[in-house]
Amino acid sequence: MEHVVLVGAGGKMGCRITDKLKDSAHYRTAYLEVSEAGKQRLLEKGVNVSEVSKAVPEADIMILAVPDVAIKMVADQLVPMLKPGALVVCLDPAAPLAGALPARADVSYFASHPAHPSIFNYEENRADHFDYFGGISAKQAIVSALIQGPEEDYEKGERLATEIYAPISRAHRITIEQMGLLEPALSETFTGSCLTMMKEALEEVVRQGVPKGAARDFFLGHLNIMAAVLFDEIDGVFSDACNKAIAIGKPMIFKDDWKKVFEPASVDEQIRTIT
Repeated sequence: MEHVVLVGAGGKMGCRITDKLKDSAHYRTAYLEVSEAGKQRLLEKGVNVSEVSKAVPEADIMILAVPDVAIKMVADQLVPMLKPGALVVCLDPAAPLAGALPARADVSYFASHPAHPSIFNYEENRADHFDYFGGISAKQAIVSALIQGPEEDYEKGERLATEIYAPISRAHRITIEQMGLLEPALSETFTGSCLTMMKEALEEVVRQGVPKGAARDFFLGHLNIMAAVLFDEIDGVFSDACNKAIAIGKPMIFKDDWKKVFEPASVDEQIRTIT
């Protein structure tokens, strides 16, 4: 069994990973947590916090389940304590892309992030189907990148990622730069902004007098069918009237240069801002 150290084990993501690893048949895990609230959450799971000075030097794999803004401080403290050949796993690309990981040639760096269950995912069991976040019972894809280290460490990292994010539908290998395009640029900066505007649009028609229930049902139903058409989930096309309406709306709502959000300089700025 490989020895894993989970840093930030009592936090939001840390607790999710703790639930997956505490009874794992493949990993022996030590749990690190500094907050009293986090320690209490771990106690409620029957997990004791380990000593940093003992756990980290023994680690084959160290998972950094801490906020992006804290990764540099935590990594600067813990990475020098790792044995040569250890693998450091980040759960998000922002900190690695921001240069938050200390230089150490004999340690491997790996990043993996869940895609969360697709809006087109289907689970036969109702409770499973409504696991929107993923990692409990609904299938989700993951993306992973080997930032530095020997090729075999990619396989080591993906095996771990497949376990902590299970159940998995697909595992995609990409580069860390591509992961930055996916998050924050695509999933948060772009999609988060568009969805926020959609909610504001719904609220606007309600403000103008449409009953909230009718507006919500109409909007979400159209969102469902239009997404299914656009993303090739069904064989269909928009009506001529719909295409004409889109031609009116796009220049009214979006700037001509909106794709600059995906340019390297913009992605770098987004990452610097959130880290």
